[in-house]
Amino acid sequence: MASLYECLSHLYTIATVFFTVLLLESVILIRSITKSFSGSANRPITTTQYLKLIEEKNPASRFKTGLRVQTIECAVCLSMLEEGEEIRKLKCKHTFHKDCLDQWLQLDKATCPLCRSNVLPEEIVAQYHRRRNDQEYGGSDEELVFFLSVALHGSNPRRQW
Repeated sequence: MASLYECLSHLYTIATVFFTVLLLESVILIRSITKSFSGSANRPITTTQYLKLIEEKNPASRFKTGLRVQTIECAVCLSMLEEGEEIRKLKCKHTFHKDCLDQWLQLDKATCPLCRSNVLPEEIVAQYHRRRNDQEYGGSDEELVFFLSVALHGSNPRRQW
């Protein structure tokens, strides 16, 4: 009788593992299919594409002091702009070092560090951050497996192993 109980227990464990793996594979397959069929408006864009769009909207140039009496300071790094440095002047007329502003625009929202006016349309920023969030905070199949195993097996997924 004890051996029958042990055999049924092992059979139950094997069936549970099998159906869990089947469910996980199905979810991963569905996710990959929906990602490939999603429209280009929802498709995340790469950092290179994002920086290219920034360059198209606000092209970089070289700083020239010319006849200016007043010195200009980059509000991101707080250092003075010097002759020949690569700068980016936004539509709001604020000027920054190109690299400083590009890093700023990649961090959160694509807004001017001084007046917070939009540098890029909100849809483009959302597409960029969707890709960043997928890479940094989820979207990985490993996390999906972990969360599904927690849902299937309770708060302690290692309980059966």
